[in-house]
Amino acid sequence: MAAAEIAAAMGAEIIAEGSEGAPLRATIDSAATGPGDLFFGLRGERVDGAEFAPAAIEAGAWGVVVGKPTSSPFARGSWVFAVPDPLAALQALARGWRRALATPTVGITGSVGKTSVKDIARALLPAPVHANRENLNTEIGLPLTILEAPEDTRTLVLEMAMRGPGQIAELAAIAEPEYAAITNVGPVHVELLGSVEAIAAAKAEVLAALPDDGVAIVPAAAGALEPHLGDAPNLLRFGAGGDVSVVESRVGDGVTETLIETPAGAQRFHFPFAEAHNLENALAAVAIGVALGAPLAEMADRVANIGFSRFRGERLELRDGIVLVNDCYNANPVSMRAALDHLASIEGERRIAVLGEMAELGPGAARYHREIGGKAREAGVELLIGVGEPAREYGPDELVATPEEAAELLAAQLEPGDTILVKGSRSAGLEVVAKALEELVDG
Repeated sequence: MAAAEIAAAMGAEIIAEGSEGAPLRATIDSAATGPGDLFFGLRGERVDGAEFAPAAIEAGAWGVVVGKPTSSPFARGSWVFAVPDPLAALQALARGWRRALATPTVGITGSVGKTSVKDIARALLPAPVHANRENLNTEIGLPLTILEAPEDTRTLVLEMAMRGPGQIAELAAIAEPEYAAITNVGPVHVELLGSVEAIAAAKAEVLAALPDDGVAIVPAAAGALEPHLGDAPNLLRFGAGGDVSVVESRVGDGVTETLIETPAGAQRFHFPFAEAHNLENALAAVAIGVALGAPLAEMADRVANIGFSRFRGERLELRDGIVLVNDCYNANPVSMRAALDHLASIEGERRIAVLGEMAELGPGAARYHREIGGKAREAGVELLIGVGEPAREYGPDELVATPEEAAELLAAQLEPGDTILVKGSRSAGLEVVAKALEELVDG
């Protein structure tokens, strides 16, 4: 997009002109901005990003976007666009680029599993597929993701995060998806929204954004989401009893062999994972492929490309037969149960769980933690280490205040053949524990 097109998409005033051509990417960090970049000076609570625009220009930025009014001096040689709200301009430009790409777009949300579904769909769909990096799934990250998409992108697969009412609608207005997948609805962010029913209503905002010929990919057992499905344009359900379901399944040696039935026929898949919850995530991804018309046999051929984002169920083989399941990216009652079920399925001498707080659970937080503590015992956990005061409710064998203390305690008690799960909400910081254990990996 040339400068005039960019200005039009953002509703910007051009107050300084730069070189011809188009920018290479959009950035919001002046320290990471370099030649060819378009820097957006976003307004923060304490700092106006426009203050860093001159530094971005000095670093060779193709252009900068700053808020009106602006009186900052700018060096010559770069485009300067003035807008009422730089964040709204970033989002508008992303929407303009998404329309210019004119490629099928999938929006993925849900209480748990949305990142894994995104990762699996990115692998199964015909390339080139463009999807979010890391956690670029917010009102800032999602437009940056779209603006990173190359011109030859065949499909956009966009994970959408939610922390309150209206946020999914905001993201859907930027991405304009024709396909929407909701992985599930559970007690995640219930502290902020008040109830699982309110969470379902917030997730369902993506369905309201679909065009009349769009497709909604939802669980067969939709639960609290069910009342919101009546107005969805076309439903494709995954899971037991759904349109896309498992007919046969066998797990062994870290592989899940399945026969999946779909409206397009049946197909055998050999998935490179053993977790039951990831098979459900894979069904959602296959359903996305079916909705998009991707041939089943070609999707089955691409399963070897599946790779999951860091800290999400990573399995590491350590010395002395010790196995670490690093699942410390986030936690809630649904994902915690799934992780403990997976821990129970792994053969080992002893099962250990290092569990941090499950955040944002509202008034029922203590009850949810107690239930998970009981689930851990049912899963055969012999040593349960709780990290942080809220983890007291797990009924742990050992309670420590910090991840560093947990790592030290665990290192002193490890035995050959142990299998360890490390899991907690991101705020618990349990990557410290996982990193300490990873240092035991044979050189």
